[in-house]
Order: sequence, then structure tokens, then C-alpha cells
Amino acid sequence: MIEHFEIIKIFFLSTITFVAAILLTPLLTNILDRLNVGKSIRNDGTTPIYSKLHAKKAGTPAMGGILIWGTVLLVTAIFFLLSVLTDDPFWQRMNFLSRSQTWLPLGALFAAALVGLLDDIYNVLQRGSKQGGLRVSHRLVIYTLIAIIGAYWFFFKLDFTAIHVPFIGDFDIGWWYIPVFIFIIVATSFSVNETDGLDGLAGGVLLTAFAGYGAIAFAQERFQLATLCIVIAGALLAFLWFNIQPARFFMGDTGSMSLGVTLGIVAMLTNTVFLLPIIGIVFVLESFSVIVQVLSKKIRHKKVFLSAPIHHHFEAKGWPESRIVMRFWVISGVFTLIGVVLFLIDQNF
Repeated sequence: MIEHFEIIKIFFLSTITFVAAILLTPLLTNILDRLNVGKSIRNDGTTPIYSKLHAKKAGTPAMGGILIWGTVLLVTAIFFLLSVLTDDPFWQRMNFLSRSQTWLPLGALFAAALVGLLDDIYNVLQRGSKQGGLRVSHRLVIYTLIAIIGAYWFFFKLDFTAIHVPFIGDFDIGWWYIPVFIFIIVATSFSVNETDGLDGLAGGVLLTAFAGYGAIAFAQERFQLATLCIVIAGALLAFLWFNIQPARFFMGDTGSMSLGVTLGIVAMLTNTVFLLPIIGIVFVLESFSVIVQVLSKKIRHKKVFLSAPIHHHFEAKGWPESRIVMRFWVISGVFTLIGVVLFLIDQNF
């Protein structure tokens, strides 16, 4: 009976989040238009292919990620307050704010969202780096600081010291858990940020990833964490309604940074870090293509891809944007399913 209620709760709250995000979109769009926070497309000669392909997108409102994390936090707060202000057991059971399961991912979501919002504002104002916004090195430092806080919480507050290797078992790595945690959060955040380059691309891939981790958390009976994952998926679904080509607004760093950090934390909470590269295969390919491109240009003074990340390479080869996005969605969906199946098999191994 408990699991039946949790299933109803998850789908009810995700539906509420989806509807709320849809209803809030006109308000957000109106605010973004009034503030004139259009995306700036770099045109300094360092990325000629990218600049040419995306020149038409200049001026499209950025910071659309506010819709995602803002709606998630709003729904979380409403149902928490309902559980506190009423004596009705139903509302208390609908609350999914949990110290052991959702405090940290929600806190990281909000903290990273604020940092990403600052980056988006810098981009609009053309401050910071030459292209506007925070430099990559600055972003990595910020990712690392957020990851350090998360690592402290996991290691000292939640007593996490073990890493699970599928089909082999758990390995207690002691204090090495801290640098591993930091690496996972930074790598995931960077990868999601790199994927946010085409209309609907990052949103769709994140949608399947959070849905997959929702299923994993549910199978582990971490019902509050599962609820959070599916609530985020509900907000992402509403965001995608307006972000598919041609996008009404872009996710921006306030969305990609916050969701990347949160995804990494969810992977650590479920102790399925080795499944993350499978479920997030598109993120891996995107970041790998950037690393390869940078190293090749520095060492060989030649490019491997026409443009990086890899979605821009296919775009430069003449693929329609919608074809690239849809195929990456398919890849993400298939590998997320593979990751969940491997998890279920491992549970009974």
C-alpha cells in the first residue's frame, strides 16, 4: 500500500509541477522580454562556424532555466507548508522535503541556479570574459566549491564512504570519497553546461536522465528522492514545450549549471555513480568532444571536429538542428533504459 501511495504521489506532484510551469511561462516570458535579457552570440572571430550558425538566435531571451528550478522550489515549498500548517496526514505524506534525501539536492539546485543566473546576467551585459559571462576557469572553481560543500555533507553528515561497483559490490574508500564526489559533481556540471547549445537538446536529455534516476531511487525505496527527480522531470517537460525549435527562451547557465550539479548529487545519493556515464551518455560525448578538440588544437594545432561540442560539428556538416536534437534524445532514452535495466539486474545479482 505504501508503494501504491508513493506512485500516486509522484505522478500527482509531477503533474502539478508541469501545469504550474506551463501557467507561469507567459509571466516569465513577459518579464524576460521587458528586461531585454536576450542571448548574446559571440562574434570575435574565435568561433566563426558557431557564430555564423547561431547568429539568427541572438536576442532570444536567456535565463529560461528559472522556470525549471523556480517551479520545483515553489511546489516543494507549498507542499512543505501544507504539511506544517495542517494536521491532515494526507498533506504530511505529500511533503517530500527530507533531510536525508532531498535537502542537499534542493540546496545545491538553488545555490548553483543563483550562480548560473549571475553568469547569464554577465552574458547579457557583456561583462566578465570576452564573450560575456564567467570564464570557464571561474565556472570550474564555482562548481568545485559547491561540490566541496556537498562532499562535506555526504562524508561528515550522512557518513557516505562507499562506492558501489555494479555486479562486484561496495568498496569503502574512506576519505577518498571526498575527491571522487568533487570530480563527479564538477564533471557532470561541466558536461550538462556544454550540452546546452541547441533548442531542446539539454532539456530533453536531462528529462530522460532525471526520469531514469527517479526510477532507480524508487526501486531503492528512496521515495522522497524519487519524487524530487520526477518533479524536476515534470518541470523539464513544461520547459521543453516552449524550448523546442524555435525556442521561446534558452535554458541558460541558471538552468544547466543547477541541473547538472543536482544530477551528479542524485547519482551519489543513489550510489550509482558508475551508471551515470551510461544514463548520461550524451553528456559524456559532449564533454569528451570538447576535451579532444582543445587538446588537439594545443598539441597538434589542428581541429578534430568542425566545431565543438559535437552537436555543433553535426550542425556544421549541414544536419538540421531538429534532426540532431531528436537523435540525441533517442540515444539518451535508449541508454537511460539500459542504465535502469543494469541497475535492476545488479540488485538481484
